Amino acid sequence: MGPFEIAAIAIIGGLGYAAYETHMKTKGKACKADIEALQAEIAKLKERVGTLESIVTDKSYQLKEQINKL
Repeated sequence: MGPFEIAAIAIIGGLGYAAYETHMKTKGKACKADIEALQAEIAKLKERVGTLESIVTDKSYQLKEQINKL
């Protein structure tokens, strides 16, 4: 194995490693954006559930339900 072959292997290895690093950095950023979007959606859903709970536990709502059952 000559010096040119060793140099070529080193260059190819370096390029492969750089490509792998770039891939991992990009993958991490995409996941962070997805996580932030999901957290925002969860916050909105929690607000909606809180509103629904306040409606259902309201005494006038319960009274209307009892009247409707009669």
